[in-house]
Amino acid sequence: MTQTIARSVGIDISKDHLDAAVHPDQQSKRFNNDRKGHTDLLRWLAPFGATRIVFEATGAYHRTLERRLSETGVPFAKVNPRRARRFAEAIGRLAKTDRVDAAMLARFGALIEPQVRPVAGEAIQQLADLMAARRALIKDRTATTNRAKVLRIDLLQRQAGQRLNQIAQQIEDLDRHALAIVGADPVLQNRLDILTSIPGVGEATALALIADMPELGQMNEKQAASLAGLAPVTRESGTWRGKSFIRGGRAHLRQALYMPALVAMRFNPDLKAKFEAMTKAGKPPKVAITALMRKLVILANALLRAKRKWTKITA
Repeated sequence: MTQTIARSVGIDISKDHLDAAVHPDQQSKRFNNDRKGHTDLLRWLAPFGATRIVFEATGAYHRTLERRLSETGVPFAKVNPRRARRFAEAIGRLAKTDRVDAAMLARFGALIEPQVRPVAGEAIQQLADLMAARRALIKDRTATTNRAKVLRIDLLQRQAGQRLNQIAQQIEDLDRHALAIVGADPVLQNRLDILTSIPGVGEATALALIADMPELGQMNEKQAASLAGLAPVTRESGTWRGKSFIRGGRAHLRQALYMPALVAMRFNPDLKAKFEAMTKAGKPPKVAITALMRKLVILANALLRAKRKWTKITA
């Protein structure tokens, strides 16, 4: 009995071009990264009947293609560039060109079979852009604040103060615009209301969860914790037992959940009890706080799945 190998397409995306490769046919071709080029790409791929198209997340450069693939119903998987690079190293592909990367992604799709996910809606994409801009402003605020502490010239101190005021205003504008986008969508507004009902989770954190983890409410506990990079990674070999640690996942979510975990440690009765139990058992405070972050994302996932707000459990 002859087994047919499922075809997979890899696309290396740059600002101006798309390099496409088909595995196992070893066919490749370059297209312009514009609407006409996307049409030509789809027409060229049609005879192959590929089961999935694989490309790396490249910020603004991949979004138009992603939207076009979604509109035409073509299954695709967007993968983390670091994961793709490690796969290339594992199979001995050390060279890096657009054509080589496209062939590597096609092979990655055939062997690893990354999960095909639906594209996020326009509102979610806009929120993601706003949250990315907000993170950049917060980073700028931290750098400016630290720099202002060592300034001795009045002019530089004045400029630093003006910049901090400008950053504060820009963050306020971003938050207002993000809330307006959510308010215009009943589904997103309901998600925001559910998330902000959790003690310790404010609007900024809730917006980050909505924008950066739209899958919340559609997963089980382990999947939610893993996607946020908060699932402990076990390290064992023979009789050796190493300390578990967290890695991978979406770092932006962990950053967004850190302060809410500190607040929940004081004001959320369930999580406060969890923190105290772990520290009394000898766990370092940092490990206990990480556990609270994991509990928060699991709780958020459960509430969104049940479509209900957080309520205090009374005896």
